[in-house]
Amino acid sequence: MSTFHLLPQLDILAYESLNNNGTCPQRPETVPLHWWNVALASFFILLNGTISIWLGLRLEKSLFISAIRCFVQLTILGLILEDVFKTRNPFMIMGLVFLLIFLGANEIVFNKAKRQHTGLFFSALLSLGLSTLIVGIIGTRFAMSQDPFWSPQQFIPTMGMLLGNCMSGIAVGVSYCLSQLGDQKERIETFLSFGATRWEAGRPLAIEAIRLAMLPTINSMGVTGFISIPGMMTGQIIGGASIMDAVKYQQIIMFMISASTALGVISSICICIYVCIDSSHKLRSDRITEQKPFFSFLKTYPFKQRTRGLCVRIRSLVCCCLVPLKGKPKMGKMNGEGSKLLQGNGNALYGQKSYLTNGNGIGNGHSEQIFKD
Repeated sequence: MSTFHLLPQLDILAYESLNNNGTCPQRPETVPLHWWNVALASFFILLNGTISIWLGLRLEKSLFISAIRCFVQLTILGLILEDVFKTRNPFMIMGLVFLLIFLGANEIVFNKAKRQHTGLFFSALLSLGLSTLIVGIIGTRFAMSQDPFWSPQQFIPTMGMLLGNCMSGIAVGVSYCLSQLGDQKERIETFLSFGATRWEAGRPLAIEAIRLAMLPTINSMGVTGFISIPGMMTGQIIGGASIMDAVKYQQIIMFMISASTALGVISSICICIYVCIDSSHKLRSDRITEQKPFFSFLKTYPFKQRTRGLCVRIRSLVCCCLVPLKGKPKMGKMNGEGSKLLQGNGNALYGQKSYLTNGNGIGNGHSEQIFKD
C-alpha cells in the first residue's frame, strides 16, 4: 500500500516537506513583516483612543505618547541589536545592559514613583542593577547552559525581561512604602518613642510593601500555561523553535524573574526604610517629597510669566516688521481712543491697522484707522 493511502489527510506539499526518513516535517519558514504591517496594527491604538475620547477617560494623550515611545524605542533597539549581534563584543554587550539598567532606574524615579525619598535614583540604580545582573548571569550560564554567558542572543533578551518586571516591582513597593510612612507617621513615631529601632518600627510597612510588589509576579506564574502563553515562548514558537524547548526556556525565565524581582524589591525597600528613619531612630519626613513630572517646571507660575512676556515681545516685533512704513503720515483728525492711547503711551501709530502696545510692550489690540489723511 502506498504512502498516500496510509495518509489520506496529508497534503501533497506537506508530504514533499518530509525529511528523507519520512518521519518529521521541516520547520515552517517565518513570514517576513513590513512597515505597513506595523501601520495596520497601529489602528488598534486609534481604536483605544477613540473609546477613551467617547467615554471621557482622558487616556488618549498618554496612550498615544506610550505608543510613539514604544515604536521609536523598539526601532532604535532593533538597529542597535543588529550591530551588537554581528560583532559579539562582550564590552558592547555589557555596555548595552548597563544602559538599559540606567534607563530603567530613570523610569522608576521620574515616571512610575508617585513619591520619592532622598537618593531614590541611586537606590533604584543599585537595586535594579545588582538583582538583575546576579540572577541574569547565573541563570544564563548555568540554567540555560550558555558558554559564555554573554551570548547576545540569550543574555540581552533575558536581561530585558528581568529589568522590565523588576522595575515595576520596585516602583510599586517603594511608592507604597513612602505613602505609608506619610500616612502612619504618628504610629511609627510612637514605636520609636518607646525604644523601637528603625527596622522594628518600619518592618510591618516593609512586609506589606514587599507582598504588594511581589503579587503581580506570583499571579503571572500562576496563570502561565493554561490561561496565558508568555511572550518569550510565543516568540520562540513563531520563530520555529521546538515546542518543548520553548516551554523549558519560559519556565527558566519565570523563575529568574521571580528571583530578581524579590531581590530588587527587598533591597530597595530596606534602603527606603533606612533613609526615611535615620540612625538616631527619628522619622525624617523632610526626606520624602511628592514626585513631580520631569518637565514640571514648565507649569510653574514664574516660567509661564516669562514665556508669555517673551512671546508677546516677539509677536510685537514681528508685527512691527511686517507693517510697511509709507513715509511720514500727515497729521489729521484722530478718534477719541487713538488720542487717549497716544497721550498715555506716546507711541506713534501708523497705517490703517496698527498693533498697539502699552508702556511695557504688551499688545492690547488693533485699532481701526486712527490717523486719517
